[in-house]
Amino acid sequence: MSGIYLHIPFCKQACYYCNFHFSTVLSGKEAMVNSLLEEISLQKDYLGQEPVHTIYFGGGTPSLLDAVQLQALLAKLRATFPVAADAEITLEANPDDLTANKLTMLKEIGINRLSIGIQSFHEADLVWMNRAHNSQQAQDCIRLAREIGFENLTIDLIYGGPTLGDEGWEQNVQQAIALGIPHLSCYALTVEPGTALDHFIKKKKMAPTDPDKAARHFEMLMQWLEAAGYEHYEISNFALPGWHSRHNSSYWQGKSYLGLGPSAHSFNGISRQWNIANNALYIKSIAAGKVPFEMESLSTSMQFNEYIMTALRTSAGCHLEWVAEKFGADLVNHLITNSQSFIAIGRMERIGDTLRLTKAGRLFADGIAGDLFI
Repeated sequence: MSGIYLHIPFCKQACYYCNFHFSTVLSGKEAMVNSLLEEISLQKDYLGQEPVHTIYFGGGTPSLLDAVQLQALLAKLRATFPVAADAEITLEANPDDLTANKLTMLKEIGINRLSIGIQSFHEADLVWMNRAHNSQQAQDCIRLAREIGFENLTIDLIYGGPTLGDEGWEQNVQQAIALGIPHLSCYALTVEPGTALDHFIKKKKMAPTDPDKAARHFEMLMQWLEAAGYEHYEISNFALPGWHSRHNSSYWQGKSYLGLGPSAHSFNGISRQWNIANNALYIKSIAAGKVPFEMESLSTSMQFNEYIMTALRTSAGCHLEWVAEKFGADLVNHLITNSQSFIAIGRMERIGDTLRLTKAGRLFADGIAGDLFI
């Protein structure tokens, strides 16, 4: 099983917190789609004959592409790779793009999962983030998607921001629950270097983020969603039973994936590569018949550390038997020994063959993983 990710590097406007690769010059969409079609051909051998079970249009804002462009990309993927008949095909979308007509066309061309960038149902939060949609559109697009027949929906929510208090955060989460959204991805507001938010904070035009508030919001989130029947299957992801993201789960399970488009990453188990994060240079290189990427081979220690980082973020945790088969008994002993201090303070637990974080430990996931690295 493998997956394919396509990076669509365009947005109507820049959200203050975002550090993903994108451009607000929308005139380049057609040239980019043509380059993506050509890169599909150039990368046809990357996954071998592994069946493709997930396709994910990310960005940027993939919903800025029209149905004809998306259909052309899907047709080329199906003609080039062994795409499973029941493949999960996800499109990231902003609420302001999801009109009834657009949703109908997306459904018709085979998109079967929508990842909607709601971020908040409160107007003040959306204005502060410089989002392109408003709170009414955030609610309307979910209703419209349901009416058109989209059942597999996930939404993004951001917590810990200066305009969002505890009560407002609870309203956001409870509204998502009331709407019956089967999957939620919830992220703490982070200040990434080079973003507008980073600049504003350094210039004292905006207040710095409050880590204590973010931690409090995360603990509240776990409590509310557990009570509502959601499974906390990855640090930032919650799903009703049967609605886990198949595509993102493949990342956390170390499966192979191909990334297409500028800044997209690919992984085949032994190496990782990433395309250049520059639209013009990407298009120029593809036109010359060459995929512009850098690559690194993954040493044993890098493979082990990546497994620890990703596995610990999931409810499945780290499987010691698999570590023994892949890396040997010494690294099993390393894990057992170095996890003892975290088990003693209630941040990790060992259940049979599995080491995993407790609810308390999820607040410290990155630090704990770092201490288990080699």
